[in-house]
Amino acid sequence: MKTSKLALILFIAVIVTLMIPPAGASPPRASAAEPTRTDVVIIGSEIEGMYLARAAKDEGLSVLVLDPRERPGGQLLEGEMLFLDEPMGDGGESLVQGRMAALFNDYKKGKIRKTEHFRAYFEELTRGIPLESGITITEVDIRRQPDGSGRFVDAITYRTKDGRTHTVYPAYVVENTDFAALTSRLDLARIPGMESIIPTPDGSPDYMAATFMLKYKNVDWNTFQTKVMSLSKQERERLYGSETTVTNTFTWGFGRVGASYDSGRDDWFLRGLNIVNQLDGEVMINALLVYGVNPADPASIERALAEGCEQARKVLEHLRKTLPGWSKAELNGYPSYLYIRDFDRYETEYVLQGTDLMSGTMFWDNVSIGGYEIDLQGTIRQKWGQRKGNPDKYGMPLRSFLAKNYRNVIVAGKNVGASAVAYGSARIQAQTALAAEVIGIILGQIKGKYELADMTPERMKKLHEYIYENYGIRLAGVAANSRIDHLTEEEKALFNMGRLTVP
Repeated sequence: MKTSKLALILFIAVIVTLMIPPAGASPPRASAAEPTRTDVVIIGSEIEGMYLARAAKDEGLSVLVLDPRERPGGQLLEGEMLFLDEPMGDGGESLVQGRMAALFNDYKKGKIRKTEHFRAYFEELTRGIPLESGITITEVDIRRQPDGSGRFVDAITYRTKDGRTHTVYPAYVVENTDFAALTSRLDLARIPGMESIIPTPDGSPDYMAATFMLKYKNVDWNTFQTKVMSLSKQERERLYGSETTVTNTFTWGFGRVGASYDSGRDDWFLRGLNIVNQLDGEVMINALLVYGVNPADPASIERALAEGCEQARKVLEHLRKTLPGWSKAELNGYPSYLYIRDFDRYETEYVLQGTDLMSGTMFWDNVSIGGYEIDLQGTIRQKWGQRKGNPDKYGMPLRSFLAKNYRNVIVAGKNVGASAVAYGSARIQAQTALAAEVIGIILGQIKGKYELADMTPERMKKLHEYIYENYGIRLAGVAANSRIDHLTEEEKALFNMGRLTVP
């Protein structure tokens, strides 16, 4: 009996010894998790795609958000781009619809102005939706339809921050990053960018500037507004620049203030000041442009953020000397990311053109109604940018959010399929957020019946009716004024190439 016990003890000791890795050995590799199937997988956490996630979830679909960034919220929360642009129709009516209408309503009332307010809003919007930050896509499995009708993403394999590998099989996958994390892998044709309007010497791709948001406190907004707006229009323009206006909430104009700032660098530029009053003496400014940033390169982002902090301090001194009510202004921190307004976009089933916007075209498959000035921010070769025209209203079709020749790939937000000219307006957040929400609703309604790629005018008509009756979003029967009826076909072609401006 004693011999048997001794043998058992020795056997266990040997097993335990074998399980202990030798000194200096690498830790065991994390194992792959079981593959999962999900109705909608969203790559990136920009807020536009989160409206799609919310709508799809509310319509009964399973949703998973995989974010390559370390923290969620992108442009809105990390870049702190809190100056919300509102699309308007000819009659001055707001075109904001859907869930974002409530955000704009609270924004105007001053209930949502500060970063912490937007963070709470984002958390409520995404409540109950699984979101994994800091992932790395390692493989995208692309298949072809047996009948040759197109391609589809069958599976996405990714690695989490803890080193585990997962594979997910999505019914639909959504590109919702600001650096084409998914669509750059799909062998799609790139839509020509700003280099097609402001040529680069070698024809290489170019983009509108990114923005480093400026955060200041101890601004006397009442003095600022009163003193600026008490001036005659002519005097305001002489001192501050054309169209200079200060309301209780916003400012615009101040081009002379920007032009008189010396950044000391060719790749940093202060344009006119779009300032939002965050109340309690706090403000946020969308005006400090940086050129040549690559959002797909973390080192490029880090360099721009470090330089932006230095520029923010210099801009503060400039504004203290230039603007009434700003003499005691102080820094109020720095954003942890940039506002990336433009990067590589890839072909969709329909690519919006500038003439679509300016003619007020409405599409049978509208998923949004837009209406914002065609505002092309500058490049390093033309820092002030260009304004090409001011449309009334226009439709944004489902096809401009479907990757070309893919059955199950959707693009959201700034990935919208639009030419370089049309993108100057189509990129506006409120418009692409509405499109994303509507697509999320549609996905829930068509599940088990047919696919997005099989949409027809008859099917879309029924969906438009459902969306209006249940969500109050009007996408059909909207009339718009054309701005280009007087142009010849040749002039319209020139406009689409960025060679013509419509006053």
